[in-house]
Amino acid sequence: MNATLLAHERQGHAGFQGLLARVLDISLIVGGAITASQIRFEDLTERHVDTAFIAFAAALALALFPVFGVYQSWRGRSVLRLAGQICLAWLIAQGCGLVLMFSLHRTDFISRLWFVYWTATTGAALILSRLMTYAFLRRVRNAGMNLRRVAVVGRGLHCQQVVGNIQTSPASGFRVSAAFDAHPNTDLAHVEAPLFDDLSDFANFVRTEGLQEIWLALPLSDESMILRCIDEFRDDLVNIRFLPDVSSLALFDSSVIDLIGVPAINLVASPLSPHALLKKEIFDRAFALAALFCLAPLMSAVAIAVKLSSPGPILFVQRRKGADGRVFKIYKFRTMRLHTSEPGIVRQASRNDARITRVGAFLRRTSLDELPQFLNVLRGDMSVVGPRPHAIEHDELYRTVVDGYIHRYRIKPGITGWAQVNGFRGETDRIEKMQKRVEHDLYYLRNWSFGLDMRIVLATITHGFTHHNAY
Repeated sequence: MNATLLAHERQGHAGFQGLLARVLDISLIVGGAITASQIRFEDLTERHVDTAFIAFAAALALALFPVFGVYQSWRGRSVLRLAGQICLAWLIAQGCGLVLMFSLHRTDFISRLWFVYWTATTGAALILSRLMTYAFLRRVRNAGMNLRRVAVVGRGLHCQQVVGNIQTSPASGFRVSAAFDAHPNTDLAHVEAPLFDDLSDFANFVRTEGLQEIWLALPLSDESMILRCIDEFRDDLVNIRFLPDVSSLALFDSSVIDLIGVPAINLVASPLSPHALLKKEIFDRAFALAALFCLAPLMSAVAIAVKLSSPGPILFVQRRKGADGRVFKIYKFRTMRLHTSEPGIVRQASRNDARITRVGAFLRRTSLDELPQFLNVLRGDMSVVGPRPHAIEHDELYRTVVDGYIHRYRIKPGITGWAQVNGFRGETDRIEKMQKRVEHDLYYLRNWSFGLDMRIVLATITHGFTHHNAY
Protein backbone atom coordinates (compact mmCIF):
# COMPACT_ATOMS: atom_id res chain seq x y z
CA MET A 1 0.00 0.00 0.00
CA ASN A 2 1.57 3.34 -1.02
CA ALA A 3 1.72 6.56 1.01
CA THR A 4 -1.31 8.09 -0.72
CA LEU A 5 -3.54 5.15 0.15
CA LEU A 6 -2.27 5.23 3.72
CA ALA A 7 -3.10 8.92 3.97
CA HIS A 8 -6.64 8.41 2.64
CA GLU A 9 -7.11 5.54 5.05
CA ARG A 10 -6.01 7.69 7.99
CA GLN A 11 -8.36 10.50 6.94
CA GLY A 12 -11.30 8.10 6.72
CA HIS A 13 -10.44 6.64 10.13
CA ALA A 14 -10.22 10.11 11.68
CA GLY A 15 -13.56 11.07 10.15
CA PHE A 16 -15.22 7.97 11.59
CA GLN A 17 -13.74 8.69 15.03
CA GLY A 18 -15.06 12.27 14.87
CA LEU A 19 -18.56 11.06 13.93
CA LEU A 20 -18.48 8.48 16.73
CA ALA A 21 -17.42 11.14 19.25
CA ARG A 22 -20.29 13.41 18.19
CA VAL A 23 -22.84 10.62 18.45
CA LEU A 24 -21.54 9.74 21.92
CA ASP A 25 -21.76 13.37 23.06
CA ILE A 26 -25.36 13.71 21.86
CA SER A 27 -26.23 10.47 23.66
CA LEU A 28 -24.65 11.76 26.87
CA ILE A 29 -26.51 15.09 26.60
CA VAL A 30 -29.88 13.39 26.13
CA GLY A 31 -29.06 10.76 28.73
CA GLY A 32 -28.00 13.45 31.19
CA ALA A 33 -31.34 15.23 30.75
CA ILE A 34 -33.25 12.00 31.41
CA THR A 35 -31.08 11.19 34.44
CA ALA A 36 -31.61 14.68 35.86
CA SER A 37 -35.34 14.24 35.40
CA GLN A 38 -35.24 10.97 37.34
CA ILE A 39 -33.36 12.70 40.18
CA ARG A 40 -35.50 15.83 40.26
CA PHE A 41 -39.07 14.57 39.94
CA GLU A 42 -40.66 11.99 42.20
CA ASP A 43 -43.81 11.80 40.08
CA LEU A 44 -42.49 10.46 36.80
CA THR A 45 -45.72 11.40 35.01
CA GLU A 46 -45.29 15.12 35.70
CA ARG A 47 -41.85 16.14 34.58
CA HIS A 48 -41.10 19.71 33.62
CA VAL A 49 -38.69 18.71 30.86
CA ASP A 50 -38.67 20.64 27.61
CA THR A 51 -37.62 18.39 24.75
CA ALA A 52 -37.05 21.46 22.57
CA PHE A 53 -34.48 22.70 25.09
CA ILE A 54 -32.67 19.35 24.96
CA ALA A 55 -32.66 19.47 21.15
CA PHE A 56 -31.33 23.02 21.16
CA ALA A 57 -28.57 22.05 23.62
CA ALA A 58 -27.54 19.09 21.45
CA ALA A 59 -27.44 21.26 18.33
CA LEU A 60 -25.47 24.00 20.10
CA ALA A 61 -23.00 21.42 21.39
CA LEU A 62 -22.44 20.12 17.86
CA ALA A 63 -21.79 23.69 16.71
CA LEU A 64 -19.65 24.90 19.64
CA PHE A 65 -17.56 21.84 20.55
CA PRO A 66 -15.49 21.98 17.31
CA VAL A 67 -14.84 25.70 17.93
CA PHE A 68 -13.25 24.83 21.28
CA GLY A 69 -11.12 22.08 19.73
CA VAL A 70 -12.98 19.27 21.50
CA TYR A 71 -12.85 17.00 18.45
CA GLN A 72 -9.23 17.69 17.52
CA SER A 73 -6.66 14.95 17.94
CA TRP A 74 -5.65 14.45 21.57
CA ARG A 75 -2.27 13.11 20.60
CA GLY A 76 0.38 14.96 22.61
CA ARG A 77 -2.18 17.20 24.34
CA SER A 78 -2.83 17.64 28.06
CA VAL A 79 -5.89 15.65 29.16
CA LEU A 80 -6.59 18.19 31.94
CA ARG A 81 -6.64 21.02 29.41
CA LEU A 82 -8.99 18.98 27.23
CA ALA A 83 -11.31 18.42 30.20
CA GLY A 84 -11.33 22.16 30.85
CA GLN A 85 -12.19 22.90 27.21
CA ILE A 86 -15.08 20.44 27.32
CA CYS A 87 -16.42 21.92 30.55
CA LEU A 88 -16.23 25.48 29.22
CA ALA A 89 -17.80 24.54 25.87
CA TRP A 90 -20.69 22.72 27.58
CA LEU A 91 -21.39 25.62 29.96
CA ILE A 92 -21.44 28.08 27.06
CA ALA A 93 -23.76 25.78 25.10
CA GLN A 94 -26.13 25.63 28.06
CA GLY A 95 -25.96 29.40 28.48
CA CYS A 96 -26.80 29.93 24.81
CA GLY A 97 -29.64 27.44 25.15
CA LEU A 98 -31.10 29.41 28.06
CA VAL A 99 -30.89 32.66 26.09
CA LEU A 100 -32.66 30.98 23.16
CA MET A 101 -35.42 29.58 25.37
CA PHE A 102 -35.85 32.98 27.02
CA SER A 103 -36.23 34.65 23.62
CA LEU A 104 -38.94 32.08 22.78
CA HIS A 105 -40.71 32.73 26.13
CA ARG A 106 -40.39 29.09 27.18
CA THR A 107 -38.36 29.42 30.37
CA ASP A 108 -41.49 29.09 32.53
CA PHE A 109 -41.68 25.43 31.53
CA ILE A 110 -38.14 24.65 32.76
CA SER A 111 -37.35 23.47 36.28
CA ARG A 112 -34.27 25.35 37.47
CA LEU A 113 -33.18 22.50 39.73
CA TRP A 114 -33.55 20.04 36.85
CA PHE A 115 -31.45 22.34 34.68
CA VAL A 116 -28.68 22.41 37.30
CA TYR A 117 -28.77 18.61 37.65
CA TRP A 118 -28.71 18.20 33.88
CA THR A 119 -25.78 20.57 33.40
CA ALA A 120 -23.76 18.92 36.18
CA THR A 121 -24.44 15.28 35.27
CA THR A 122 -23.87 15.82 31.55
CA GLY A 123 -20.70 17.82 32.13
CA ALA A 124 -19.35 15.09 34.40
CA ALA A 125 -20.31 12.42 31.86
CA LEU A 126 -18.63 14.28 28.99
CA ILE A 127 -15.40 14.63 30.96
CA LEU A 128 -15.52 11.07 32.30
CA SER A 129 -16.00 9.64 28.81
CA ARG A 130 -12.85 11.46 27.64
CA LEU A 131 -10.85 10.32 30.64
CA MET A 132 -11.87 6.70 30.09
CA THR A 133 -11.03 6.91 26.39
CA TYR A 134 -7.71 8.57 27.21
CA ALA A 135 -6.87 5.81 29.72
CA PHE A 136 -7.75 3.15 27.14
CA LEU A 137 -5.63 4.80 24.42
CA ARG A 138 -2.77 5.15 26.90
CA ARG A 139 -2.74 1.40 27.49
CA VAL A 140 -3.07 0.67 23.79
CA ARG A 141 -0.17 2.97 22.89
CA ASN A 142 2.02 1.62 25.66
CA ALA A 143 1.38 -1.79 24.12
CA GLY A 144 2.75 -0.52 20.78
CA MET A 145 -0.53 0.09 18.92
CA ASN A 146 -2.25 3.23 17.59
CA LEU A 147 1.12 4.91 17.04
CA ARG A 148 2.10 7.82 14.83
CA ARG A 149 5.62 7.32 13.51
CA VAL A 150 7.86 10.40 13.46
CA ALA A 151 11.05 11.23 11.55
CA VAL A 152 13.13 13.91 13.27
CA VAL A 153 15.48 16.31 11.48
CA GLY A 154 17.78 18.26 13.76
CA ARG A 155 21.07 18.81 15.48
CA GLY A 156 22.55 19.39 18.89
CA LEU A 157 20.91 19.55 22.31
CA HIS A 158 17.56 20.80 21.04
CA CYS A 159 17.13 17.76 18.80
CA GLN A 160 18.20 15.48 21.64
CA GLN A 161 15.59 17.09 23.87
CA VAL A 162 12.81 16.62 21.29
CA VAL A 163 13.75 12.96 20.75
CA GLY A 164 14.01 12.43 24.50
CA ASN A 165 10.55 13.92 25.08
CA ILE A 166 9.06 11.53 22.52
CA GLN A 167 10.82 8.51 24.01
CA THR A 168 9.77 9.36 27.57
CA SER A 169 6.12 10.03 26.60
CA PRO A 170 4.90 6.72 25.11
CA ALA A 171 1.28 7.54 25.97
CA SER A 172 1.37 10.45 23.50
CA GLY A 173 1.29 7.92 20.65
CA PHE A 174 4.39 9.26 18.88
CA ARG A 175 7.41 7.08 18.11
CA VAL A 176 10.76 8.08 16.61
CA SER A 177 11.23 5.86 13.54
CA ALA A 178 14.08 7.75 11.85
CA ALA A 179 16.40 10.68 12.43
CA PHE A 180 18.40 12.87 10.07
CA ASP A 181 21.50 14.52 11.52
CA ALA A 182 21.56 17.94 9.85
CA HIS A 183 25.16 18.40 11.01
CA PRO A 184 26.91 15.01 11.30
CA ASN A 185 29.42 16.37 13.79
CA THR A 186 26.71 16.59 16.46
CA ASP A 187 25.93 13.72 18.80
CA LEU A 188 22.64 11.97 17.98
CA ALA A 189 23.97 8.47 18.62
CA HIS A 190 21.52 7.91 21.50
CA VAL A 191 18.53 7.90 19.12
CA GLU A 192 16.96 4.43 19.14
CA ALA A 193 16.06 4.55 15.43
CA PRO A 194 17.83 4.49 12.02
CA LEU A 195 20.12 7.52 11.80
CA PHE A 196 20.87 9.17 8.45
CA ASP A 197 23.33 11.81 7.33
CA ASP A 198 22.26 11.84 3.67
CA LEU A 199 18.96 13.60 2.90
CA SER A 200 18.13 11.41 -0.13
CA ASP A 201 18.55 8.19 1.86
CA PHE A 202 16.48 9.68 4.66
CA ALA A 203 13.69 10.71 2.25
CA ASN A 204 13.60 7.26 0.65
CA PHE A 205 13.29 5.64 4.06
CA VAL A 206 10.43 7.97 5.03
CA ARG A 207 8.54 7.15 1.84
CA THR A 208 9.21 3.41 1.94
CA GLU A 209 8.12 3.08 5.57
CA GLY A 210 5.12 5.39 5.10
CA LEU A 211 6.03 7.66 8.02
CA GLN A 212 3.33 10.21 8.85
CA GLU A 213 5.27 13.01 10.56
CA ILE A 214 8.51 14.92 9.98
CA TRP A 215 9.60 17.18 12.83
CA LEU A 216 12.23 19.84 12.13
CA ALA A 217 14.08 20.42 15.42
CA LEU A 218 16.31 23.15 14.06
CA PRO A 219 17.42 26.65 15.07
CA LEU A 220 15.81 29.63 13.37
CA SER A 221 19.13 30.40 11.65
CA ASP A 222 19.19 27.08 9.75
CA GLU A 223 16.90 28.33 6.99
CA SER A 224 18.69 26.41 4.22
CA MET A 225 18.04 23.01 5.84
CA ILE A 226 14.41 23.90 6.54
CA LEU A 227 13.87 24.84 2.88
CA ARG A 228 15.67 21.69 1.68
CA CYS A 229 13.37 19.46 3.76
CA ILE A 230 10.21 21.26 2.65
CA ASP A 231 11.31 21.06 -0.99
CA GLU A 232 12.20 17.36 -0.68
CA PHE A 233 8.76 16.38 0.67
CA ARG A 234 6.71 18.95 -1.24
CA ASP A 235 4.81 16.26 -3.16
CA ASP A 236 4.37 13.81 -0.27
CA LEU A 237 1.34 13.53 2.00
CA VAL A 238 3.33 13.88 5.19
CA ASN A 239 2.94 16.37 8.05
CA ILE A 240 5.97 18.64 8.43
CA ARG A 241 6.16 20.45 11.76
CA PHE A 242 8.76 23.03 12.76
CA LEU A 243 9.95 22.93 16.39
CA PRO A 244 12.32 25.94 16.45
CA ASP A 245 15.18 26.12 18.89
CA VAL A 246 14.72 29.52 20.53
CA SER A 247 16.28 28.62 23.87
CA SER A 248 19.04 31.19 23.41
CA LEU A 249 16.54 33.92 22.54
CA ALA A 250 13.34 33.35 24.52
CA LEU A 251 13.17 34.39 28.16
CA PHE A 252 10.13 32.19 28.84
CA ASP A 253 8.77 29.12 27.06
CA SER A 254 7.99 30.38 23.57
CA SER A 255 4.54 30.03 22.07
CA VAL A 256 3.11 30.69 18.64
CA ILE A 257 0.23 33.15 18.43
CA ASP A 258 -1.85 34.63 15.64
CA LEU A 259 -0.98 38.30 15.31
CA ILE A 260 -3.26 40.15 12.84
CA GLY A 261 -3.34 37.03 10.69
CA VAL A 262 0.41 36.32 10.87
CA PRO A 263 1.95 33.57 13.06
CA ALA A 264 4.33 35.05 15.63
CA ILE A 265 6.66 33.45 18.19
CA ASN A 266 6.74 35.05 21.64
CA LEU A 267 10.37 35.56 22.63
CA VAL A 268 10.01 38.12 25.44
CA ALA A 269 6.37 38.59 26.43
CA SER A 270 3.93 37.65 29.16
CA PRO A 271 4.42 33.93 29.88
CA LEU A 272 0.71 33.48 30.63
CA SER A 273 -1.86 33.25 27.86
CA PRO A 274 -5.03 35.39 27.98
CA HIS A 275 -6.99 32.25 28.88
CA ALA A 276 -4.64 31.51 31.80
CA LEU A 277 -4.80 35.12 32.98
CA LEU A 278 -8.61 34.96 32.94
CA LYS A 279 -8.61 31.80 35.07
CA LYS A 280 -6.15 33.40 37.48
CA GLU A 281 -8.27 36.58 37.65
CA ILE A 282 -11.46 34.67 38.45
CA PHE A 283 -9.71 32.64 41.16
CA ASP A 284 -8.10 35.75 42.66
CA ARG A 285 -11.34 37.70 43.02
CA ALA A 286 -13.27 34.72 44.41
CA PHE A 287 -10.49 33.77 46.85
CA ALA A 288 -10.01 37.37 48.03
CA LEU A 289 -13.74 37.83 48.62
CA ALA A 290 -13.94 34.58 50.61
CA ALA A 291 -10.77 35.43 52.57
CA LEU A 292 -12.01 38.91 53.53
CA PHE A 293 -15.35 37.45 54.62
CA CYS A 294 -13.76 34.69 56.73
CA LEU A 295 -10.94 36.81 58.15
CA ALA A 296 -13.06 39.88 58.99
CA PRO A 297 -13.12 39.17 62.78
CA LEU A 298 -9.35 38.56 62.86
CA MET A 299 -8.62 41.67 60.80
CA SER A 300 -10.85 43.75 63.09
CA ALA A 301 -8.94 42.49 66.14
CA VAL A 302 -5.59 43.23 64.46
CA ALA A 303 -6.78 46.73 63.53
CA ILE A 304 -7.70 47.46 67.17
CA ALA A 305 -4.34 46.11 68.37
CA VAL A 306 -2.44 48.28 65.87
CA LYS A 307 -4.39 51.37 66.89
CA LEU A 308 -3.64 50.76 70.58
CA SER A 309 0.04 49.90 70.01
CA SER A 310 1.18 53.41 69.06
CA PRO A 311 -0.18 56.68 67.65
CA GLY A 312 -0.79 56.68 63.91
CA PRO A 313 -3.02 55.17 61.20
CA ILE A 314 -4.05 51.52 61.17
CA LEU A 315 -2.93 50.90 57.61
CA PHE A 316 0.46 51.49 56.07
CA VAL A 317 0.11 52.64 52.45
CA GLN A 318 2.99 52.64 49.97
CA ARG A 319 3.33 52.95 46.20
CA ARG A 320 4.45 49.75 44.43
CA LYS A 321 4.68 48.57 40.84
CA GLY A 322 2.19 46.07 39.48
CA ALA A 323 1.72 44.24 36.18
CA ASP A 324 3.47 45.97 33.26
CA GLY A 325 4.99 48.49 35.67
CA ARG A 326 1.70 50.18 36.60
CA VAL A 327 1.93 51.91 39.99
CA PHE A 328 -0.64 51.17 42.70
CA LYS A 329 -1.03 51.70 46.45
CA ILE A 330 -0.39 48.60 48.54
CA TYR A 331 -2.09 48.15 51.94
CA LYS A 332 -0.57 46.60 55.06
CA PHE A 333 -1.28 46.81 58.77
CA ARG A 334 1.12 49.37 60.22
CA THR A 335 3.91 47.65 62.18
CA MET A 336 6.23 50.60 62.89
CA ARG A 337 6.06 53.77 64.92
CA LEU A 338 5.67 56.96 62.96
CA HIS A 339 9.07 58.22 61.83
CA THR A 340 10.58 60.48 59.22
CA SER A 341 12.41 59.04 56.19
CA GLU A 342 14.89 60.63 53.87
CA PRO A 343 13.33 61.52 50.50
CA GLY A 344 13.93 58.83 47.88
CA ILE A 345 15.36 56.36 50.41
CA VAL A 346 13.46 53.36 51.78
CA ARG A 347 15.12 51.65 54.71
CA GLN A 348 14.16 48.00 55.02
CA ALA A 349 13.21 46.51 58.36
CA SER A 350 16.09 44.67 60.01
CA ARG A 351 16.42 42.33 62.96
CA ASN A 352 15.77 44.13 66.29
CA ASP A 353 14.68 47.25 64.41
CA ALA A 354 13.77 49.92 67.00
CA ARG A 355 11.05 51.33 64.75
CA ILE A 356 8.93 48.15 65.01
CA THR A 357 6.29 48.03 67.75
CA ARG A 358 5.70 44.93 69.88
CA VAL A 359 2.41 44.29 68.09
CA GLY A 360 4.11 45.00 64.77
CA ALA A 361 6.86 42.45 65.48
CA PHE A 362 4.21 39.76 66.03
CA LEU A 363 2.32 40.79 62.89
CA ARG A 364 5.48 40.71 60.76
CA ARG A 365 6.64 37.39 62.20
CA THR A 366 3.27 35.77 61.42
CA SER A 367 2.68 37.73 58.15
CA LEU A 368 -0.66 38.97 59.51
CA ASP A 369 0.36 42.47 58.45
CA GLU A 370 -0.16 41.33 54.82
CA LEU A 371 -3.88 40.55 55.21
CA PRO A 372 -5.16 43.93 53.92
CA GLN A 373 -3.60 43.08 50.58
CA PHE A 374 -6.67 40.98 49.86
CA LEU A 375 -8.26 44.39 49.25
CA ASN A 376 -5.59 44.97 46.59
CA VAL A 377 -6.48 41.61 45.04
CA LEU A 378 -10.17 42.46 45.06
CA ARG A 379 -9.39 45.79 43.37
CA GLY A 380 -7.36 44.02 40.68
CA ASP A 381 -3.97 45.47 41.64
CA MET A 382 -2.52 42.20 42.93
CA SER A 383 -2.89 38.45 42.66
CA VAL A 384 -3.07 35.87 45.44
CA VAL A 385 0.06 34.17 44.07
CA GLY A 386 2.83 35.97 42.22
CA PRO A 387 6.20 37.71 42.69
CA ARG A 388 6.22 39.91 45.77
CA PRO A 389 6.30 43.66 44.96
CA HIS A 390 9.10 45.83 46.32
CA ALA A 391 9.34 49.54 47.03
CA ILE A 392 9.73 51.57 43.83
CA GLU A 393 13.10 52.87 45.05
CA HIS A 394 14.33 49.27 45.36
CA ASP A 395 13.00 48.47 41.86
CA GLU A 396 15.17 51.19 40.39
CA LEU A 397 18.22 49.79 42.18
CA TYR A 398 17.77 46.07 41.53
CA ARG A 399 16.64 46.26 37.90
CA THR A 400 20.16 47.29 36.90
CA VAL A 401 22.12 44.82 39.06
CA VAL A 402 19.94 41.67 39.21
CA ASP A 403 19.47 39.66 36.02
CA GLY A 404 15.83 39.35 34.96
CA TYR A 405 14.52 41.49 37.84
CA ILE A 406 12.19 43.61 35.70
CA HIS A 407 10.48 40.55 34.20
CA ARG A 408 8.89 39.85 37.58
CA TYR A 409 6.37 42.50 36.55
CA ARG A 410 5.12 40.57 33.52
CA ILE A 411 2.18 39.55 35.73
CA LYS A 412 0.48 40.97 38.81
CA PRO A 413 2.49 40.81 42.05
CA GLY A 414 1.20 38.42 44.69
CA ILE A 415 0.52 38.22 48.41
CA THR A 416 2.59 35.04 48.46
CA GLY A 417 4.85 33.42 45.91
CA TRP A 418 7.19 30.59 45.00
CA ALA A 419 10.18 32.46 46.46
CA GLN A 420 8.40 33.07 49.77
CA VAL A 421 7.34 29.43 50.37
CA ASN A 422 10.93 28.40 49.61
CA GLY A 423 12.29 30.63 52.36
CA PHE A 424 13.34 33.70 50.36
CA ARG A 425 11.58 36.43 52.25
CA GLY A 426 12.41 39.24 54.62
CA GLU A 427 15.34 41.63 54.37
CA THR A 428 17.45 41.62 51.19
CA ASP A 429 20.61 43.19 52.60
CA ARG A 430 22.78 41.44 49.99
CA ILE A 431 22.43 41.31 46.21
CA GLU A 432 22.77 37.51 46.35
CA LYS A 433 19.55 37.27 48.37
CA MET A 434 17.62 39.28 45.81
CA GLN A 435 19.15 37.27 42.96
CA LYS A 436 17.89 34.03 44.53
CA ARG A 437 14.44 35.53 45.05
CA VAL A 438 14.29 36.65 41.42
CA GLU A 439 15.43 33.21 40.20
CA HIS A 440 12.50 31.63 42.04
CA ASP A 441 10.11 34.24 40.67
CA LEU A 442 11.26 33.55 37.10
CA TYR A 443 10.92 29.80 37.70
CA TYR A 444 7.32 30.44 38.73
CA LEU A 445 6.67 32.43 35.55
CA ARG A 446 8.19 29.75 33.31
CA ASN A 447 6.32 26.90 34.99
CA TRP A 448 3.01 28.52 35.93
CA SER A 449 -0.02 26.31 36.24
CA PHE A 450 -3.20 26.45 38.27
CA GLY A 451 -1.90 23.42 40.19
CA LEU A 452 1.32 25.28 41.11
CA ASP A 453 -0.76 28.20 42.43
CA MET A 454 -2.77 25.81 44.61
CA ARG A 455 0.45 24.22 45.86
CA ILE A 456 1.82 27.63 46.87
CA VAL A 457 -1.44 28.65 48.57
CA LEU A 458 -1.50 25.36 50.51
CA ALA A 459 2.17 25.72 51.51
CA THR A 460 1.50 29.28 52.68
CA ILE A 461 -1.49 28.21 54.78
CA THR A 462 0.23 25.19 56.34
CA HIS A 463 3.71 26.53 57.10
CA GLY A 464 4.26 29.77 55.23
CA PHE A 465 2.94 32.28 57.76
CA THR A 466 6.01 32.19 59.99
CA HIS A 467 9.68 32.12 59.02
CA HIS A 468 12.96 33.01 60.72
CA ASN A 469 13.63 35.68 58.05
CA ALA A 470 10.36 37.51 58.82
CA TYR A 471 11.08 40.40 61.20
